[in-house]
Amino acid sequence: METPFVYDKYVTDRNFIGRKTDCNILRNLLTEKEDVTIYEPPKSGKMSVIQQALFNMRIAGGRFAVGQADIFNVREKNRFMTKFGTAVIRATATTPAEYEDLISRHLAGTHFVFDRQRFSSCEEVVSLNWDIDMEDMTAMFRLPQKIAEEKGIQIYMILEEFQNLMFIPEHEEIFRALETVLSEKDRSLPYCCTYIITGSMLNAMKYIFEEKKWFYRMTEHLPLHPIDEKEIVEHIVRGFLIGGKVIDRDLAAGAVALFRSNMWYLNHFISICDSLSKGFMNEGILMEALRIILSIHEPRFFAITNNLTDHQMSLLKAILDGETRFSSTDVIEKYGLNSSANVRRVKDALKKKEIVTFNEKDEPVILDPLFRYWLEKHYFERQ
Repeated sequence: METPFVYDKYVTDRNFIGRKTDCNILRNLLTEKEDVTIYEPPKSGKMSVIQQALFNMRIAGGRFAVGQADIFNVREKNRFMTKFGTAVIRATATTPAEYEDLISRHLAGTHFVFDRQRFSSCEEVVSLNWDIDMEDMTAMFRLPQKIAEEKGIQIYMILEEFQNLMFIPEHEEIFRALETVLSEKDRSLPYCCTYIITGSMLNAMKYIFEEKKWFYRMTEHLPLHPIDEKEIVEHIVRGFLIGGKVIDRDLAAGAVALFRSNMWYLNHFISICDSLSKGFMNEGILMEALRIILSIHEPRFFAITNNLTDHQMSLLKAILDGETRFSSTDVIEKYGLNSSANVRRVKDALKKKEIVTFNEKDEPVILDPLFRYWLEKHYFERQ
């Protein structure tokens, strides 16, 4: 049975709620052939916004091809470049003969080849006959632009979990090659390749694009805005009504506040509530659903806290207490943080572990709303 409470995949069309402004901004940027970066915590709705924007563009008559390469499991330079090439080729061609033709013409003089034996055994579209160099990488990043011009079609390349490229020892070479190609881009051409670069390791993406300033002024950063709480409450109430069930709006609003408007957590939580009742959703059902969803994620939360030092846990406690001036003498003494130098080290450690980020006002934000709740209610046992 189809449910409006989708949490196992990205959502579009009638299941997509909120963020109309973000979709419109992304659509406008893509129409203007601007390369875009979107970095938000895991399960924040990045792919839903992208796919909804592309859906709206298709409905409006847009003609384009979309290539998608997820880098979450890539640790080698060669692996990334062949995976990227495969995404480009598969987005713009359909047969082995077309694959071979595109690679032989547009990647001539490089170490990239179409190996029919490799394709037959493991469906590898782009193969290597030697280790790649900077010229190979630059040629590969130019490939989608060449195909866009040749076929007369706009190409959108989605690179997911971009920050994982930093696990590759030669990642700076990859960045330089991509910078070279992005700097060559001519938006006056009728057709070109536009990149949508995403990452769910928020601090790592900030490090690449804001601290180290890779791709400076070459991409437009699109921050996602929180979804309006009232709109989420209506989504929950309407979803239950479809199944002949009822929930009080105040209870729904309480769930929205607890999960801080995170739609992935909320849809999972509400789906559990839905499975526990055949009629009216009362507070008891919601509390039971909360226990269930906590039991699902608790092993992960145990692993996180077991990997933290006493000072890191103390800083998290200070954050939950609403402290922001962590280097002040009274905060250092109250939470046993030793010194302002140690505070900086602890902050950096929590950022690298993607537990906490700091906004433009240097105010702390615990990235996972359910982890924050678990810390407060279960680890520190606050009422």
